[in-house]
Amino acid sequence: MTIVALAKVSVFGLAAQKQVVLEGLQALGCLHLIDLGPTAAPADFTSSQPAVEAREALRYLMDVRQRRYPLKVDSTFRLDAVVAKALENRSRKRAAEDRILVLRHHLAELAPWGNFRLPELADLGGQRLWFYRVPHGKLAAFQQALDGLALPWQRVHASPRHGYVVLIAEQEPDQNLLPVRRAHVGSESPEALRAELDQAHVALDDIEAEHVALSRWIFLLSRHLVRADEQVALGQAGQKTADLGHVFQVQGWIPRQDLPRLTCFAEGMGLATWAESPTSDDSPPTLMTNPDVLAGGEDLVTFYETPGYRDWDPSVVVFFSFAIFFAMILADAGYALVLGVLLAVFWKGMGSRPSSRRFRVLAAVGLLFSLLYGMLAGSYFGAAPPPDSLLAHLHVLNLDDFDTMMKVSLVVGALHLILANGIVAVRGGSIAERAKPIGWIAIILAGLSLYLGAGTPVGRDLGLGLGSGGLLTILLLSSERPLDSFGSVLLRLFDGLSSLAELSKLFGDVMSYLRLFALGLASASLALTFNQLAAEVYRSDVPLGVVIALLILLLGHGINLLLAIISGFVHGLRLNFIEFFNWSLDEEGYPFAPFSKKETAL
Repeated sequence: MTIVALAKVSVFGLAAQKQVVLEGLQALGCLHLIDLGPTAAPADFTSSQPAVEAREALRYLMDVRQRRYPLKVDSTFRLDAVVAKALENRSRKRAAEDRILVLRHHLAELAPWGNFRLPELADLGGQRLWFYRVPHGKLAAFQQALDGLALPWQRVHASPRHGYVVLIAEQEPDQNLLPVRRAHVGSESPEALRAELDQAHVALDDIEAEHVALSRWIFLLSRHLVRADEQVALGQAGQKTADLGHVFQVQGWIPRQDLPRLTCFAEGMGLATWAESPTSDDSPPTLMTNPDVLAGGEDLVTFYETPGYRDWDPSVVVFFSFAIFFAMILADAGYALVLGVLLAVFWKGMGSRPSSRRFRVLAAVGLLFSLLYGMLAGSYFGAAPPPDSLLAHLHVLNLDDFDTMMKVSLVVGALHLILANGIVAVRGGSIAERAKPIGWIAIILAGLSLYLGAGTPVGRDLGLGLGSGGLLTILLLSSERPLDSFGSVLLRLFDGLSSLAELSKLFGDVMSYLRLFALGLASASLALTFNQLAAEVYRSDVPLGVVIALLILLLGHGINLLLAIISGFVHGLRLNFIEFFNWSLDEEGYPFAPFSKKETAL
């Protein structure tokens, strides 16, 4: 919910203890280092690549159907040997799989010719068998050409498109005399190829068994990779320090609540430290903190951009607004129940990592809102609830009422942008910084009054009053330019007119929220269409009508649900990232990346 306040700290120590100090800071894990070295490249301690082959081996070992018991004691572990075995197993597995595919393809090509075995040349008196796959349209021309060559031939099989012909000749006939080229069937018989295919499957089974056996090294390999990552990060940190003869300096950003830990560490190591607040010339990283149940909103925010350090944390707003937008796009209580059941089934499995735990809470809230909105819209897999039932009494929104649903979508969008500008106004430090967003709020409210109160004197008068006040506020008060001359007055008015140029952008952003109505209507319409198709098939005399109707329902609603999920994610995020962020965030920052040790992958 907030951006953590940071302090810039400098740590001074003797050059002889530099390595020990850096190892201690890495174990402390609360310092985002500032580059003081000769290069100006930004330090990144989160994505080091210590051993490409070892990392590839680990990914391969983790991609196994069933893992063996992980060994925890590394007395017999040899990194190079395990990596070599894993990569060699991967190479042999790929070769075995390719061989099986080749053999299956070859057998499929030979199937029309039957189960044959080529005789020895001596058995045919030096003659050979030549195989041709001839399209039916060319069979007559092919037969005429063979009659001209006086060669014996036989059609052994016919498919809907081809005839399969074998002829006997000492040499291959001239290709220019026949309308088709011969088929290359090879020298091995289908029976021999099937035997070879069996052996290839046996070899693949042995390789996969070895793959499973190698999975016992996953934990130790992960731990060694983590150590290698840490060593690389430690080496990078050594290049980011300022070496001043017998003294070195480490500088970085630290959360203020962690300053006592750093002070305690420095006193124990005999180091000198200096902490100061960020100045206007500094560009600190951004560290956001949110309650665990709302941290999913932080993941959504950083997926697109990281707010600047001096900006605000929109995680909570994005958390709930995304859930509302997703619900309005899904627009069906039945779909929400299906997704809720799936979430409940996978709930426990999604608790293994912090990111998945945050996502499942976000998904639960989004589906709860979707269920409530679907009940208000009266849509249950595209069907309306029975009249006079409890669910029917909850049905207060009609998705087919275009006028009302457009108003609902525009009101939601207007409130979203009013919230964005309201936050900017509250955080503003000067009259201009507060006046401009207040003016935009007045203009948005004016538009709502004119739209919702169309044809009424109150709506017209209120809208015109709010609109005029908002336009004048932006025109006269949105500039920081001092009024000390007639020229400055004109320039200030020009600044106000420049700000008013964003009026078209505001109009377009508000209208963009109509996608909530359009996508929700599309989802409901498709659901209704599939229901009608299934009902028509069920009432018809089509054989297996019940089965076909059920297939239409399952496939149709499955496709519609998938499209609704994709639309909900894409446009639910887009309305936050584009429309909301454009009016509420002033600057983009970069994430706080502590110089720390890493957890061992299990």
